[in-house]
Amino acid sequence: MEGLLIHAFLRELRKELPALNLGLAFPEEGSLAILLKGQSGRIFNLVARYRPPAPSLALEEGSLLGEPKTPFQRQVQARVKGPLREAEQIKLDRVVLFRFAGEKGFVDTPPATLVLEATGRNANLILLDEEGVILGVDRPITREVNRYRQVKPGLLYVPPPPYEKLDPRTLTLEELRVLLGKPLKEVVRHVDGIGLELMRELAKRAALTPETPLDEAGLARVFQALKDLVENPALGTALSQELREKWAEEEKEALRKPLLEALKQEQKTLSARLADYHRALERLEEAESLRQKADLLLARLKEVPRGAEKAVLEGFDGKPVEIPLDPTLSPQENARKLYDRARRLEELAERALELIPQTEEKLKALEREMERVRQADLQELLDFSRKPKEGKGPRLGLRYTSPSGYPVLVGRNAKENDLLTRMAHSEDLWFHAQGVPGSHVILKAEGKNPPLDDLLFAARLAAYYSKARGETQVPVDYTRKKHVWRPRKAAPGQVLYTHAKTLFVEGTLPQEGGEG
Repeated sequence: MEGLLIHAFLRELRKELPALNLGLAFPEEGSLAILLKGQSGRIFNLVARYRPPAPSLALEEGSLLGEPKTPFQRQVQARVKGPLREAEQIKLDRVVLFRFAGEKGFVDTPPATLVLEATGRNANLILLDEEGVILGVDRPITREVNRYRQVKPGLLYVPPPPYEKLDPRTLTLEELRVLLGKPLKEVVRHVDGIGLELMRELAKRAALTPETPLDEAGLARVFQALKDLVENPALGTALSQELREKWAEEEKEALRKPLLEALKQEQKTLSARLADYHRALERLEEAESLRQKADLLLARLKEVPRGAEKAVLEGFDGKPVEIPLDPTLSPQENARKLYDRARRLEELAERALELIPQTEEKLKALEREMERVRQADLQELLDFSRKPKEGKGPRLGLRYTSPSGYPVLVGRNAKENDLLTRMAHSEDLWFHAQGVPGSHVILKAEGKNPPLDDLLFAARLAAYYSKARGETQVPVDYTRKKHVWRPRKAAPGQVLYTHAKTLFVEGTLPQEGGEG
């Protein structure tokens, strides 16, 4: 959730503050709902989703239920009492402080502050006392993880590192001139509260593209669009047909450039190999010379002094031949060394004769591939981007096919689990047996919703390739791969995940489909 969107959210919320706190609910492990009655009499839920990778804030109507599911949630329920007095955003950063007044009672509950750090993969929820000391935290941060700050109970809360960016609420056109001559997308680096999503919205409102270099006229349009964005950051501005075509062309170029760079790098590597092979052929004459010198050494053994660094002998054609020697070796050993060098050169030349035509064919195929990429439309470029490379070592993971024909991949060890999950499409489905060591299983759905039979098939594979193999009721969690992440400094294969659902299956190998 980007800074300006949080700013707009808080602007709406503050109209109702201070608001009565009618109670807390915890719909999920990573979410908190506070039922509030605002100044207008409106009753609504302040909902904070505070687990990676997509933390968010929302005002929702209706009843949300859920008992605390973690020790931290139980602590929040006990300490967050009384009216919500204030909601403060640090600059336009993705950090919000919700201050509660506490309440009087048989045992008074003092004021407390909830801090939501809606910072993507580092998202967190932190409970503070009225002095700013941390009482509890959803995800503790130690010095081993972050050298700048620690976030754990007993320490004074320190926000994420400060930064200097232009404030879009107060900036002038002159200040914005830092973007002159740069592409519009650079606004993310210079203006506070704007990420990639709002940058694209800004480009739409300015009727420009993210890659458009800003001239004076373009800068003025961006300035006006920024002011509009501060007042109304809601997404959804429509594109004109002309601008839609420009955006599509830029998207194609953004995909095409890394593909061509990778192909050019491969072309460079193959060309270097081809040059090596041709040099190996050219050195055949050197191999023949080495053999002749070795023959001469053996034929003139008595004329070679021991410990000499070179010998000048009469060649078979009557001309003198100078032969460098290793003084630590005998004449026979020096001859053997020359024979070995000659043999290696001959083997390299023989191998080069075999590889030169193969490499030349690969270079031709590569040039054809580069031309296809240069001419490809958007869908073809997307297909190129997702196409696995062939001939790059052993195949990764076990391969199965689900009843409906979806590929299913199973990691065989921690490293394969890590690679399979990292390489999966963000909308693929990820499966793992709940609470026990086991394989990561990827159902290659790419955003589709496979039938239940396919889900059960993948879940049974996850159960079978786990410590729960053979059991009759194995809980298997599954979620989209985009909700799975590897914590910093965690070992390969160790992940956290959210938005999971659970299937109960037998820990036996499914019969449908087959191993690839």
